[in-house]
Amino acid sequence: MTRAIQPRVNQFADLKQLYADMTATPEFQAVFGHPLGLTVTGPGEEPAELDMPEPIAAQADCGGIIAALFDLFTGTRLEALAPEIAWGFVNSFHFVASKLERREDAIAQELGTLARVPDMSEVYVRELEEKQILCQSVAEQREAIETMRDYAAEMYRALSGWPWSPARGSKATRGSSASHIAVADFLRARALATREKHMPQGPIVVLSGPAVWHDFQMIWDRLDAIKARIPYMTLVTTGQRKGVDAIAAAWAARPENKVPLVAYGLYDTGSKVAFTRNRKLAELKPVEAVLCEGSGLQANLYQVLRDAGVPIHAFRKSDQAPDQPQRRVAGR
Repeated sequence: MTRAIQPRVNQFADLKQLYADMTATPEFQAVFGHPLGLTVTGPGEEPAELDMPEPIAAQADCGGIIAALFDLFTGTRLEALAPEIAWGFVNSFHFVASKLERREDAIAQELGTLARVPDMSEVYVRELEEKQILCQSVAEQREAIETMRDYAAEMYRALSGWPWSPARGSKATRGSSASHIAVADFLRARALATREKHMPQGPIVVLSGPAVWHDFQMIWDRLDAIKARIPYMTLVTTGQRKGVDAIAAAWAARPENKVPLVAYGLYDTGSKVAFTRNRKLAELKPVEAVLCEGSGLQANLYQVLRDAGVPIHAFRKSDQAPDQPQRRVAGR
């Protein structure tokens, strides 16, 4: 399958910025620069004191893998395949991170069961502490791989022009041990972090438009203006992987934006599913909306949001700048 790649505006400026930041970003410093005192590297292993990779080395190498692929293929008959191969490398980080997340969840459930039935025996306390170290170790591994995935994905975006997306201390009460209190705090903090990860906070801006739309700059400019007024916005799109939604996803992924993006796709079947989705978008109580002229669904969403009193930035197809010929490369 082929698709038109948007003009690589500021592509090399993006890369320059990425490499200018090679003093290790705060994300890499936080994850790789402050390792746990003890860690368990694999099932059945004893806790040990082991170093993490150097933050700058982890950042440089995971980004360098993607850059090297594009550099190798550029100007050759394999150039069109570079995005697909690079996508797979980023996805390998994502696959491992997902596997670690499932393992972390399973251990956290076991830990929660232990914490709910406190037993002050020495055996219980030891098992509780070991299980907590194991859960923290897997969480540390997951965060490290996710950080590398996100940086590799940003390198992929800068080089391909499209955002990467996957295929598919407490006061102890009487009768509580210090270990038990630590476990309760750990589980609470973990639950809050997970909730924030999957439910980003901030004023919601809804965006929707057709699958065919060539003028990305007008959308980026309007989103820039909205973000200047609403710096902590969350962008909600209708989940298409091309056209207006894809243009918005590319904008949200830019390093100077890093806006949380929620793809509100169609998750059911039937003739009225899309119209029901439009009503649910209004129920999110967005503070603004950007709508581009498309099908009757966009017209319906416009009416639903207008009835809800949402300020709307509307663009007609005729508002676009003249289309320019674009290169076509193999893509997902």
